[in-house]
Amino acid sequence: LTPEEWWRGVLTGVDPALPARKLRTIFRLIPNGPRCKFCNGPYHGIGGALFRLMGKGPSSLTPQLCNQCYGLTSQHLGGREIELTMLFADVRGSTPLAESMSPLAYSKLISRFFGVANEVFIRSDALLNRLVGDQVIGLYVPGFAGQNHRGRAIYAAQKLLHETGHDHADGPWLPIGVGIHTGVAFLGSVGSYGQAVDIAVLGDPPNVAARLSSSAATGEILISEDAYVGDMKLEKLEKRQLALKGKSQPISVYVMKAPP
Repeated sequence: LTPEEWWRGVLTGVDPALPARKLRTIFRLIPNGPRCKFCNGPYHGIGGALFRLMGKGPSSLTPQLCNQCYGLTSQHLGGREIELTMLFADVRGSTPLAESMSPLAYSKLISRFFGVANEVFIRSDALLNRLVGDQVIGLYVPGFAGQNHRGRAIYAAQKLLHETGHDHADGPWLPIGVGIHTGVAFLGSVGSYGQAVDIAVLGDPPNVAARLSSSAATGEILISEDAYVGDMKLEKLEKRQLALKGKSQPISVYVMKAPP
């Protein structure tokens, strides 16, 4: 298979060329999750210990994939354009927050945020996540999140606000804003053969999602019209027109907030 053909199967879930893919259903029965998104190998419990001995522990670069399956991405350097939903979440007021704390205390706070986000992304079937400075990114593709990848991303955003305390009476332990956008972008492995590679999403849609997250106030989820989900009754939410940097036309968004 060409890299594009291989990535197409993985990202769409249509006959992915993955090792032991016929065993994925069996692996799913072995406790305990979370699991590798490619092979369903468990990470915890007795099953997790056994799979780690087989070299299938979680990758340090992308915890949603085990070490063996992540290695497949470097063997298929390239990717494919695909429609996906992207969730970007930013810490609000990170500069003054960092100034008010010691570097060690701030690093512990961001690590806690990343740990919470990672658990939310894994449970909501994001393909992978990233921590970039004070921002986390989750990617939802049909092959893993299903055809309702928009809804899965919105659910994850709501869960992320809950887990950071935005619906608590005392307020959040870390203030964040979230942006969600759906579009056709390139997703695949980038780098050079024989060297470390990374899984990246490239194109205009991730830029839009990133700018939406930057525009969101504390406790807000800004959802683009392209990420609209009919049965979630988003039309009842507040709508805004945003002028985003680098975009010639304003973008309409639905504003979802954490419950009081």
